[in-house]
Amino acid sequence: MHTETFYKYQGAGNDFILIDNRQNALFLSEAQILQLCDRRFGIGADGLMLLENQVGYDFKMVYYNADGRESSMCGNGGRCIAAFAHWLKIIGEQGVFMAIDGEHEVKVIHSEWIELKMIDVQTVEHGDHFYFLNTGSPHYVTFVDEVAAVDVVKEGKAIRYNDRFRAVGTNVNFTQRTPEGIAVVTYERGVENETLACGTGVTAAALAYHLQFGGSQGKVELPIRVKGGELAVRFQATSTGFEDIWLCGPAVQVFAGEISLLEG
Repeated sequence: MHTETFYKYQGAGNDFILIDNRQNALFLSEAQILQLCDRRFGIGADGLMLLENQVGYDFKMVYYNADGRESSMCGNGGRCIAAFAHWLKIIGEQGVFMAIDGEHEVKVIHSEWIELKMIDVQTVEHGDHFYFLNTGSPHYVTFVDEVAAVDVVKEGKAIRYNDRFRAVGTNVNFTQRTPEGIAVVTYERGVENETLACGTGVTAAALAYHLQFGGSQGKVELPIRVKGGELAVRFQATSTGFEDIWLCGPAVQVFAGEISLLEG
């Protein structure tokens, strides 16, 4: 058993364990990650990230869901690891890092507001009362009259484990139009529960909103309310899809500490 230094970050209530692994000395098993993310027997988090070196980039982001498995892109996680890199003085006001879905630019507007460039989106499926698209992770978006009335776990789990999505899974976003923009609640695969925010999810919801309500081509910025706070998504809508997509919001270091890792 050995002791590891960790840092806890949150982005609009979406919380993560971050570890500086630039020396490539740490190898975590699925069981160890599961235990670290457990909210009663570990630190507690929606996911865990390792910050590692990557040739040609400021750093590399390696992301694991709370179930211990390496996952697809996490938008709020990307903003939080950028804030961590800024705190470590790896990046200044701007940076570029590599994640599982490719290269990401990041801007540090101030110490607790981070803007992350997401991947372009050209393909959006519009089905019966839903949109399905990939913003770094797969997302099912459906519009509701009131997000507060949705049983997110029950209804989200029913979609995530239906015949179509059971094998690979999908995140599920319930989205409400508001006077200011949209409100979003999300069921996340890998966490298998509701989270207070989901970065790739609100990005997907913003693009679906633009399609649902007949937005025109050009630059768009949309305020988004989640249970954990306020986010914003801005993008360029084109005739073929969406580009120059940025996820914007808070990324805050909550605390740091040391923990003894169980044998993996």
